[in-house]
Amino acid sequence: MPVRLALLLLFASLLAGCVLFGETHPMATSKGRDEARAAYVQLGLGYLQQGLSEQAKAPLTKALELNANDADANAALALVFQAEMEPELAEGYFRKALAARPDEPRILNNYGSFLFEQKRYPDAYQYFERAAADTLYSERSRVFENLGVTASVMGQRDVARQQLEKALRLNRQQPRALLEMAELSFEDRQYVPARDYYDRFSLLSAQNARSLLLGLKLADVFEDRDKAMRIGQQLERLYPGTPEYQQYLSEQ
Repeated sequence: MPVRLALLLLFASLLAGCVLFGETHPMATSKGRDEARAAYVQLGLGYLQQGLSEQAKAPLTKALELNANDADANAALALVFQAEMEPELAEGYFRKALAARPDEPRILNNYGSFLFEQKRYPDAYQYFERAAADTLYSERSRVFENLGVTASVMGQRDVARQQLEKALRLNRQQPRALLEMAELSFEDRQYVPARDYYDRFSLLSAQNARSLLLGLKLADVFEDRDKAMRIGQQLERLYPGTPEYQQYLSEQ
């Protein structure tokens, strides 16, 4: 497994780099322990990215043995337990991570995403707002996207539109934000902007049941029967058991 091998080599190299001249063991120095902990965290995250959550636990546990309050290790374990649908454990580790680093936007955003997944939308919005407050955060556009999606779910359409527009000003190539804006515009009967957002989304992302249904509605509005037929066939072929397909059938 190439990714696993690369991660193991990374871990070995970091430990090797800790060795000082003479016979000092790398774990005997604070620098060595910090680098080993960071390597364990990266190894755990590597497993998690491959969908191997069980294997991720061992290196992350070792990282916490080196520093029980380490924000990165706790945040990574939170993601592991979130993936394993253990919300109480996930929340506990998220809170430990934030206790160690309360203003870290990456952790705030991940915790907000966890809360959104738990349908705790007002709480999620609060943490996304805190993450967005860091104007130097490199993923700030995704935080605004999350704010917009959350506001939309809560029925705050004007706020949703404002946050999604901020997200797209920071990064125009965000498929989720484009699809959300397309749907909001369509619901507001702003069909030309809706089509523009939808076309931009389609250039960046594979279609899903929700986007195909919106594409069908737009094709109907603009009386493009050939396009509507193509999209309908695609929806039937790829997503026959979905509520979107059932809605499509009911409207025929």
